[in-house]
Amino acid sequence: MRKISILGIVTFFLLTTLFTSCDSVKNANNTQKGAGIGAGAGALIGAIIGNNTRIGTAGGALIGAAVGGGAGALIGNKMDKQAREIDQALPGADVERVGEGIRLVLNENAVRFDTGKATLTTTAKANLNKLVPVFKEYADTNIEIYGYTDSTGSPEFNLTLSQKRAESVKNYLISNGLASTRFKTTGLGIANPIASNDNAEGRTQNRRVEFAILANDKMVHDAKKEAGN
Repeated sequence: MRKISILGIVTFFLLTTLFTSCDSVKNANNTQKGAGIGAGAGALIGAIIGNNTRIGTAGGALIGAAVGGGAGALIGNKMDKQAREIDQALPGADVERVGEGIRLVLNENAVRFDTGKATLTTTAKANLNKLVPVFKEYADTNIEIYGYTDSTGSPEFNLTLSQKRAESVKNYLISNGLASTRFKTTGLGIANPIASNDNAEGRTQNRRVEFAILANDKMVHDAKKEAGN
């Protein structure tokens, strides 16, 4: 499992410097797990870094939702544990710790889609089944699902198809006992490719869904109370 964490901001000077350089934000990388990023700062960083295809829209959403401070560190610790359990449950997935949340990429090794299709295969369902117990254990999290396609077909078709793929995953998880209120789905079509669309292998990788797993209001409230905020 790869762990990615975002530059901690501990002084106004560092915050100002960071905001004046988009390149420094895009390349930000250290071990603070976003604990120093306040909600307002996180939102701005998320808007900028979300355009970096390395972490994509899911990563940008996680950074933008940062709580920061002691509460953020407590949330990050819980996300560390959940990320490890996800990685153990589904080794074929790409699990990353981003900010105070988790970016989970379900590529062709976990949830594969045929060209032009949004139907979950038997293998895809079996792999999603492995995630259900972990998601149930960590009930105080929200899950944003982003659907993607390869470049085959028109942009309009792919945008609709990507939304259907995200919905397919959401509906399957709900059918297995997860609360519908935890989910938000977004179709992004051909945006943020993680491989080349010039060959079959790359197109297969781009037909994917990504999760942004972040703290819900209850987890944030509890963390702030524990941290004495």
